[in-house]
Amino acid sequence: MEIMQVMGRLVCTQRVDGLGHMHLRILRNNAGKQLVAVDPVGAREGNWVFTSSGSAARFACPDPNTQTDLTIGGIIDYWLPDG
Repeated sequence: MEIMQVMGRLVCTQRVDGLGHMHLRILRNNAGKQLVAVDPVGAREGNWVFTSSGSAARFACPDPNTQTDLTIGGIIDYWLPDG
C-alpha cells in the first residue's frame, strides 16, 4: 500500500467492460508521478488516500473482476507525514 494525494478526476466515456462504471481519479505519489486509480470510496480532489496496487488492487473493488492495478482503498482522515 502507498499513500497518495488525489489531484483530480478522470472522465472516460469509452472504456473496456472490465472497468464498468467505476470512478477514476488522478493521483500523485511521493515522487511526483501522476497515476490513474479506480475509486470505489468517493475520494475528492485534495484528499490523501491509501492505495492497493498490483493484483491486490482488484480485491479492493466491490467487483474483484474489475480490470485495475491501482485502487483507492480509503480516504485518510488523519496522518502526520514524516519530516
